[in-house]
Amino acid sequence: MPQPWERRLSGDAIVLLGEVHDNAAQHRLRLDVLRRAFAAGWRPAIAMEQFDVDRQADIDRARRERPSDAQYLIDQATTPATRPGEGWNWAYYRPYVALALEYDVPLLAANLSNAQTRRIVRGGLAAGFDAERLAALGLDRAIAADWQQAQEREIDRGHCGVLPPTLWPRMVQAQLARDAVMADLLRRHAQRGVVLLAGNGHVRRDLGVPRWLDAEASRVFALGLLEKDDTHTPPGAFDATLRTEVAERPDPCAGFKAPAGG
Repeated sequence: MPQPWERRLSGDAIVLLGEVHDNAAQHRLRLDVLRRAFAAGWRPAIAMEQFDVDRQADIDRARRERPSDAQYLIDQATTPATRPGEGWNWAYYRPYVALALEYDVPLLAANLSNAQTRRIVRGGLAAGFDAERLAALGLDRAIAADWQQAQEREIDRGHCGVLPPTLWPRMVQAQLARDAVMADLLRRHAQRGVVLLAGNGHVRRDLGVPRWLDAEASRVFALGLLEKDDTHTPPGAFDATLRTEVAERPDPCAGFKAPAGG
């Protein structure tokens, strides 16, 4: 059923639609929201966390070669997982690719690669970007203490409490870099309207991509898709929230181990 806030998905809006990555019900709800917006005439660019920014040329090439083949695009613009359970479940994300192809709107790779993220964790932001790019992204400035602390809490919780605290700031730098890159991409394509599909952590107003979009704040709309047992996300983290049942999954912390040598 359409929600009152869906009218925000129009014009030059910058819309961030969150997710719990493995929750199929959330993907269905979010796709329905997007399809209604497209049926009403909205034609935004679609940016996806699931594609790395350094694969944009592969996306564009695949579209030229097979303009209506979503699976071909995915195959050309991603690297297959090397171990079971790794990587994205493309059964969830293929419909969004198909939507972009169906309506012939830009499809944008939004994420840093794992390789670049690891470089930042190991060597800091300067290991991932040159000075000019750091300044352009706003990563050359110190972030507020409450922002840093909130991100560290999320890093600790997301890794089941096994990471040594000395590693938290380095991992926060990588998360900030990903959010800043996503925000920069949205800003550059926002004239026509743009929607970001990403995990709830990236979508949160208090610590995610919206904090990098101050100049565009009035155009930003952030939707969180949470599971019913989520009690850690603070009130006000999103402009609107949809809740679903908890997806069946193994205990994510079972067997979780800290990295050797920190």
